[in-house]
Amino acid sequence: MRLMALGLLATLASGYLTGCGGSDAQPILPQLSAAQPATLARCTELLSRFSYANTRLLSAEVVASGVLSNAGQAVAEHCKVSGSMNERVSAVDGQRYAIGFEMRLPKDWNGRFLYQGNGGTDGVVVLADGASIGSGGMLRSPLQMGMAVISSDAGHTAAQNPLFGIDPQARLDYGYQAVGTLTPMAKSLIQAAYGKAPDRSYVAGTSNGGRHAMVAAARYAALFDGVLAHSPGFNLPRAAVANLSNVKLWDTVATTKVVNNLPDYESALPASERQVVANAILARCDALDGLADGLVQDLAACQAAFDPIRDLPACSGARDGTCLSSTQKAVIAKVYGPVRNSAGETLYSGFPFDPGIAQVGWADWKFRNSVRTARNPVSVGYIFSSPPYADLSMASDTTKSAAFALSYNLETESAKIFATSGIYTESALSFMTPPNPFRLDALRDKGGKMMVVHGAADPIFSVDDTLAWYRTLNDGALGRADRFTRVFVVPGMGHSRGGPATDQYDAVTALIDWVEAGKAPERLTAVARGAGNAGGVNTELPAGWSATRSRPLCPYPLVARYQSGNPEVAESFACKP
Repeated sequence: MRLMALGLLATLASGYLTGCGGSDAQPILPQLSAAQPATLARCTELLSRFSYANTRLLSAEVVASGVLSNAGQAVAEHCKVSGSMNERVSAVDGQRYAIGFEMRLPKDWNGRFLYQGNGGTDGVVVLADGASIGSGGMLRSPLQMGMAVISSDAGHTAAQNPLFGIDPQARLDYGYQAVGTLTPMAKSLIQAAYGKAPDRSYVAGTSNGGRHAMVAAARYAALFDGVLAHSPGFNLPRAAVANLSNVKLWDTVATTKVVNNLPDYESALPASERQVVANAILARCDALDGLADGLVQDLAACQAAFDPIRDLPACSGARDGTCLSSTQKAVIAKVYGPVRNSAGETLYSGFPFDPGIAQVGWADWKFRNSVRTARNPVSVGYIFSSPPYADLSMASDTTKSAAFALSYNLETESAKIFATSGIYTESALSFMTPPNPFRLDALRDKGGKMMVVHGAADPIFSVDDTLAWYRTLNDGALGRADRFTRVFVVPGMGHSRGGPATDQYDAVTALIDWVEAGKAPERLTAVARGAGNAGGVNTELPAGWSATRSRPLCPYPLVARYQSGNPEVAESFACKP
């Protein structure tokens, strides 16, 4: 009996890590093995020899070394395969739809597969090299690393943007089904090309591509071992509604509302005034991390220290670019706060104050994408609302898109992103966001890992929303979500890249090391893209920075704090509470 009891205890011990009292039992996570390389066995023959349900290959060709390059370095020889899946004619709008894709298969393969999630409202088969998945100017693309990469249009073409939202199936393909449909086919194609399936599979992207990655982590954990989400719009319908709701506020302080015959509200807070805001934030917050260096590392402390009404310089007379009116200050405070309906329910998180507000991209999202036909009005109207907006002409009429934004009624219209209606049997919140995003048990229990990287100054998808998600995930994991998920905040960085930031880093290698070698990312080294940077120069870097300034990106909630030594190098900083 005693031996049986000891055996039972050993079995339990092998499956869980237990703290004092056994109240925080944690399953021991499996360690996945490293991917093994292989050499491409066939390329052009795939066109006639590969067969998969509802799939048509359009081309298969060898791309010689040097035809493509990234960061000044040649991309090695590989096979480019183009095709489509699930070709159909919609009974709703009469349009021809298909999930278009491109795969690039390196001659010398490292045994890994990458699903490249693309941005915006998709509709374009972006070059399948993985270079667009995040970080400013990647020095080595996943294709250069030897990964087999797939890219897709998520089920519609650019010409069908944004009116594909009229078709229910096109909505679902865009939201999540294209990833679930393409991935098994892609793995089968890899098997045909190399004689073996991928050993390890990853999904990564930025913006909407980051949303694809987070949705895949929840819906398709069985298909992927590693997930990398940059600047993720995982609450995209909510974020779009929030941005629309702020147009009325900007309208109250904008002095000019049309530029070059296009709606433009940047006069509400032009570059000179955004720099005033950035300077005020730096004055209060820059030194909170131990060094006044133009970066706010301690974001949480900054929010407690900075008050826009108190700290922004007030104009005694007319606006002159060195101060803000009392109305502007009130608008800024409101825009940075959470968006709530009349019942007090939060529809979307607020945004943290960060000096990255001065960047050009901040204005693009707040003042142009919020009123023009390329982004928020048409996305909300045609893709995220059930039923869709009836006037289809708004898709190409900027006057109507601006009017839609200005007249948007948060109380009545926002309900449509939660609604179903007739043939639209899934709401936008269902098909666009991760189901039960706070439980990633399937990914965790298989030994999978997830990394999220988000700019503190992202003007469209709030890093506060991402951090709130992580805190809830961590609570559900008994305070140990860091065993399988880590979030890294990039001070100063805007949406995906840019701004006064060290925005060049290699999260892909860090994720692979975590998944396949058990080496958890304790910090990422991020570099400013100054003069001579091979990945492309960031023109928004402050003049006083070293061209190669580096900083550690710390896993939340740790903060990069200055210790001693050269203030321009990451080694002088430590990740601390």
